[in-house]
Amino acid sequence: MLRQEKILLFPILMAVVGFTLEHEILAMGTAVSLAAAALLIAAIVAVSLRVAHHAEVLAVKVGDPYGTMILTLSAVAVEVLILAIMMNNEGSPTLVRDTIYSAVMLDINGILGLAALIGGLKHGEQPYNDDSGKTYGVMILTAMGISMIVPEFVPRDKWQFYSFFTIFAMVALYGLFLRMQVGTHSYFFSYSYPRGKRRDAEEHDPADADEPTARSIAVILFGVVLIGVLAELMSAFMNTGLKEIGAPIALTAILVAGISAGPEILTALRAALADRMQATVNIAMGASLSTVILTVPVMEAMALYTGQPFIMAMTPVQTVMVAITLIAAAINLNDGETNAIEGMTHFILFATFIMLSFLGL
Repeated sequence: MLRQEKILLFPILMAVVGFTLEHEILAMGTAVSLAAAALLIAAIVAVSLRVAHHAEVLAVKVGDPYGTMILTLSAVAVEVLILAIMMNNEGSPTLVRDTIYSAVMLDINGILGLAALIGGLKHGEQPYNDDSGKTYGVMILTAMGISMIVPEFVPRDKWQFYSFFTIFAMVALYGLFLRMQVGTHSYFFSYSYPRGKRRDAEEHDPADADEPTARSIAVILFGVVLIGVLAELMSAFMNTGLKEIGAPIALTAILVAGISAGPEILTALRAALADRMQATVNIAMGASLSTVILTVPVMEAMALYTGQPFIMAMTPVQTVMVAITLIAAAINLNDGETNAIEGMTHFILFATFIMLSFLGL
């Protein structure tokens, strides 16, 4: 086990060094703080890869739709943990909103777009269950509308009442979604591939998929705790460095979204190359939905506890980008097959999101 998890030695070493020399590093100036933050981000990604690997091992054992649910929940747990720690360290009041927006852009336009593009170039049209795309799309639209568009019209002195309602609405939506995903409507999120493709899928399963379940669970739990420690240190170094150079807050949001989605990107691309687009759709759309529907109630509860509201209402540019993305997804995921053209449309939207972020919009 120690040999297999040796990659965790680097993050553990970074955590020890960071806690021991935190004040000394901060005193060395902006460049050193940013370099330390970059090393900590690399350490968090390394831990996230191991967490995602063991989540994938568990996913192979339980099969879809439970498997992709484990993958997305592990990624969202990492994201919520990093966000909570950064907000506790005097993060921007728009960080939660910007991170959720960045995650949706990354998941739908980045992951799904790139996967459909390279998968389409290799295999042509790739089939999947169109019920899953429709279900994910309408739930993402509803969740983002309630939590990130309507708040623009809620009076500031009544934010607490709406926060309570938002928490209730997100919990109710996710409760129903879970019942559908693992209950009577689980067939919405699975696809019956021909026998030959099922064999191909098995060849792409993790090589150590038969390792003990207890080990995978232990590594996942340890990894989440370690990510929390590293995120605490990264937040301190990053806030100091970015404030000094005047970098836009959107950069921090993209980093948080990218860190949590990194392992999902690899899994989704492998599935697309193996002509298993159903897994890619479940990962990309499921991650978007889980990010909104799970992050919002946790962070709203944190805001109610501290008495300090977050700015959740999206900017006009963000609202337009989300609207275009969800309309494009509704059209592209309506026929049960993806192709390279559909993938390219989403990937261009992702490139537009990156450009707007660098422009500070």
